[in-house]
Formats: sequence, C-alpha cells, structure tokens
Amino acid sequence: MKQNLALFDLDNTLLAGDSDYNWSVFLIGEGLLDGAQHKARNEQFYEDYKNGCLDIYAFLKFQLQPLSQHPKAFLDELHKKYMTNVIRPMMTQKAQNLVNQHKANGDLCMIITATNSFVTKPIATAYGIEHLIGTDPEMVDGQYTGGVSGTPSFQQGKVTRLNEWLAARGQSLADFEKSYFYSDSHNDLPLMKLVTNPVAVDSDPTLTAYAQDQGWPIISLRN
Repeated sequence: MKQNLALFDLDNTLLAGDSDYNWSVFLIGEGLLDGAQHKARNEQFYEDYKNGCLDIYAFLKFQLQPLSQHPKAFLDELHKKYMTNVIRPMMTQKAQNLVNQHKANGDLCMIITATNSFVTKPIATAYGIEHLIGTDPEMVDGQYTGGVSGTPSFQQGKVTRLNEWLAARGQSLADFEKSYFYSDSHNDLPLMKLVTNPVAVDSDPTLTAYAQDQGWPIISLRN
C-alpha cells in the first residue's frame, strides 16, 4: 500500500498564533531589539502577509538581521526561553492529536512554513515531527549572516522547496496515495491546489471563501 503525505503549515495552523511575529515581540521584551523602531515594522509586515502583498525578501532582511548580531549558542538558549514562555501556550491539544493521528497511520509528516528554520525547528520537534521545510537563514562559519539560503518557502516557494525535497528522496507528490496540506492562509493556495486533500484550518477570509467554493474541509484546531 502506498504511503500518505501529511503537510502542516505552522503559524495560525498548528499554532494558535504566529511564531515569526511573536519572535520579534519576544526579542523586544528581552531588550534585544529597539521596541519603538521594530514594533511598527513588524506590525506592517504582518499586515502585508495577511493581505497577500508581503515582500518576502524585505521581510527576511528585517527578520533575520537580529540572528546575525548574536552567537549561535546564545540564540539557542534564548530560543528555549521563547519555547517555554511563548510557543508552548500556543500549542493546542487538537493540533497534537491531528499530528498523532497521521503518525499512527504511518503517514510521512512534515511542517512546511515560511517562518525561518531557526525559529521553527524546535517547534516541529516539540510536535514530534521529524521533517521541516522552513526558510533557511544563511550561516557562515557557524554564525548567522542575516541572509537567506536558497528559496524562501513562501507562496509558490513552498511548492518549489517541497518538490526539491521529494526529488532528493527519489519521490514526487504523485507517489503518495493521498497528500494532505493543512493551512490557515491564502498565501498557501499554490501548494493546497496540488495536494489531493487540502484542509483549511482556522482560515483567513480569502482562504475560507475559496475552500467553501471548492468544497474543501474547513476545521479548527483551537482548544
């Protein structure tokens, strides 16, 4: 029997909140970013994302710059505090149950997110998901540069990155009996249209309308 593929968006899908937006808020709270300067831009980028007009490269330049200002070991310790204080309260039992159900079925599970992999890898691990495609921050000699490595996994970039990942395993989407993609965002429509079982999760108005029109399932993972 063919294996199934279960893909999960992270922010506002498996998480009841946004790990990217809240990372900046957390850094401001830790006194590592200038609040007055950073907060307004963070808010604007978040609105652009929700409205489907985000300049991903401008955003990544903004979002990855703080990583370049600290040693990796310091950032890793900081992230542990972020996980405890900010992320764990956003992890819902319903989301964990859904992941567990797919794992119990023997499905190949992956989180695929536009948020950078420094922020998201520990979250994927916490959900018990081995595979992650996130936007990869560039590293040189063990230090983040503030740049991006490869294609950002955003909008059509998620399709590109997934196809590359599967090809490296000698696979394609067509090799799976069923392919699921759970997402809240209309930004994910390029990939949602390619899988056999797209599911809208606590979705934005644009995705909700599209899902209703297509007869896709619409669910909530909020407790």
